Amino acid sequence: MSYLKNIVCPHCGRELETEFYKACPYCKEKGIYTNYETIYDLKNTKLDKNNNEKGIYKYSSFFPLKENSSKISINEGNTPLIKLERLGKLWGLDNLYLKDESKNPTMSHKDRMCSLMISKAIEMKAPGVVIASTGNQGAAVAAYCAVAKIPCVIFTTPNVSPTMKIFMQSFGAYVFVTPTMEDRVTMMKKLVEEYNYFPASGLENPPIGSCCFAIDAYKTIAFEVFEQLNNNIPDYFIVPISYGDTLYGIYKGMSDLKEMGYVDKTPKFVAAEVFGAAKTTLAADSSVPLAVETSSSIQTSIAAGNIAYLTLKALKESNGSAETSCDEEALEMQKLLCETEGILAETSSVASLVALKKMLENKKISSSDKIVLLLTSTGVKTPEIIEQWLPKLPSINPNMESFKEEMLNTYKFKF
Repeated sequence: MSYLKNIVCPHCGRELETEFYKACPYCKEKGIYTNYETIYDLKNTKLDKNNNEKGIYKYSSFFPLKENSSKISINEGNTPLIKLERLGKLWGLDNLYLKDESKNPTMSHKDRMCSLMISKAIEMKAPGVVIASTGNQGAAVAAYCAVAKIPCVIFTTPNVSPTMKIFMQSFGAYVFVTPTMEDRVTMMKKLVEEYNYFPASGLENPPIGSCCFAIDAYKTIAFEVFEQLNNNIPDYFIVPISYGDTLYGIYKGMSDLKEMGYVDKTPKFVAAEVFGAAKTTLAADSSVPLAVETSSSIQTSIAAGNIAYLTLKALKESNGSAETSCDEEALEMQKLLCETEGILAETSSVASLVALKKMLENKKISSSDKIVLLLTSTGVKTPEIIEQWLPKLPSINPNMESFKEEMLNTYKFKF
């Protein structure tokens, strides 16, 4: 049984009257672009789990699915919470943790949302699913569509990573390259309007965020962290963001825990971003998201110039903050995480480490604070980026003299 009560605009409070993927029309007229928000009746409820269900669906009461709906799962969720002992010691932190979402089936946090999204698409009897993507979400949608036996169309761009292109195609998705980013959305709209395909990424501009039904899957990250910390929560939760759906979803899960009486507060959420849309908006104390200029970045998963309205809501209500991550800083943190903890993270993922380091330098965090970093995906997906901080692979002759010479020249190691 789902605890879902209704679906409303978080700004004006009106219930959903249009297609779920459109902004609230009443607020849109006033220049305010908002996604819809699912509201649950959690009075006298508990964090009940159905352990007979796969993946995230042990928490299915907190999802907007009908009781008899199909649950398209490939065992997503249940990812490890790792205490970063060595990095914590290096930075003087006693309680530093990393929630490793690279352990999901397609190696990213998107599996949670896409699992629920495709389940909802099946429930709504959509003939197919369409998405604009260059990476993690496209691969995840393709995988879950393959399991659900529903057509998946992906529009991507010419600069898509070769690894991610193969990854998306391998699940049987119909992948097409369009000339520009905007062209992807143009094609998406045609499939949605003319063939009733389910949109797995946003169509609005300015962006409002992902499918309001599917964002609730990210609540399970909050539930799992709560249980993994022995029924406790962190003081800070640092999340790499694009528009911020993941941050908002985790915040929403923490808010559910508070509403049910498990905790008396939520963590302070920190948005780790590239261009500073969240930071700019918070600094201006704006009631609506402010856009910022963008440029090229190797942190492609989070290289956005906007945040969603609900992301801003989560940051403000949690007394949160935002920090930026430039490419050079991200590469430095990617290398550091490999060398200290043996974890190869996606470049966008380590924006959370960049944010943490800046907060430490500015004395915004103390040594005793409990901190959880979200690692969204693995660096294995983008080898062309990791090569930027690796030495050129040396060739040697099969003798010790040649070996020792290159050990010293290339790796600065002397026997």
